[in-house]
Amino acid sequence: RIMPELPKFDDEDLKSYGDEEEESALSPPAALMSVLATQELLLENILECIPVGEFAVIQPLSDEFCLVLGYLLTWKLTLAFFKAASSQLRVLYSQYLRRTKSLNKLLYHLFRLMPENPVISGPAPEVPNKDTKTFFTEELHLDVK
Repeated sequence: RIMPELPKFDDEDLKSYGDEEEESALSPPAALMSVLATQELLLENILECIPVGEFAVIQPLSDEFCLVLGYLLTWKLTLAFFKAASSQLRVLYSQYLRRTKSLNKLLYHLFRLMPENPVISGPAPEVPNKDTKTFFTEELHLDVK
């Protein structure tokens, strides 16, 4: 709940970042970035043998599962923080992520964690011969109200 409130504190200092000639960058909350950096290293150790394009099998409730879940939840907090920031602050934060290559690492990790055939969770199919439904085989219905 506090992530959307944090960018307000950087809005006050925004004017001091625009005066320099070189590209400015502003770090999202240091505690969050510290946790993210640690998790990136741990996840890289877990996924180092798996090339991009192949997927890792992570067993539920294992140590690896907890590390991956923590990493993804940290990114969820980071994205909530970005969403609440003004467009000028987003530019500065994105420059920071570009310099630290955190977004590149996220994409590499996601492409190694994403299953080849993601199954839609829910009740078992009623017809035994019917193939398992996946996010790639079923049509997505979006109803905007």
